[in-house]
Amino acid sequence: MKNYAFILMACLTLGLTSCKNDKKSNDMDSNSTEMTSDSSAMDNDAMAKDQIKKVTVQLQSKSGSKVEGNVVFTQENGEVKMTAVLSGLKPGKHAIHIHENADCSADDGKSAGGHWNPTDEEHGKWGSSDGYHRGDIGNLEADENGNATITRTTDEWCIGCDDEKMNIIGHGIIVHEGADDFTSQPSGNAGARVACGEIKQ
Repeated sequence: MKNYAFILMACLTLGLTSCKNDKKSNDMDSNSTEMTSDSSAMDNDAMAKDQIKKVTVQLQSKSGSKVEGNVVFTQENGEVKMTAVLSGLKPGKHAIHIHENADCSADDGKSAGGHWNPTDEEHGKWGSSDGYHRGDIGNLEADENGNATITRTTDEWCIGCDDEKMNIIGHGIIVHEGADDFTSQPSGNAGARVACGEIKQ
């Protein structure tokens, strides 16, 4: 009888120990899954931030000009780099801006609307403490052969993000006949629109 009681107690002890070990194992598996899930989320965030996005915009001649070229936007590590390469310009300075609409259908480029200004600022020179439009890129200078390039890098733009105050997609690029004076409102008195490009994905 004592032997039966002893065997019964031993079985109960083994059963309880086994249950505890199973619970520990399950808890560890659960924690491991949570840690893996958290790690994956962090990896996805990092990948999204490091993902390189690129948009190339072909420029169309406007207002009877012979201006042509392209503008390349590249987003990497939270910044957008813009590189514009043009030809067919008159020697000298020419304004280049991002405008409201990705619409170059009008012969004079006016279908692109006014400057892209989602933050409702005064027109001005990029970075000015007095304010500037998100589309106020500035001036580029054409050499004696009519060729010009300009590069800008900023964290105030994005390509296809959810922030409409930063997203350049759905807007247009305009190159003007003259220079931006950075003071005349609302667009810098830069003259006719000689090239237009639509920023689309």
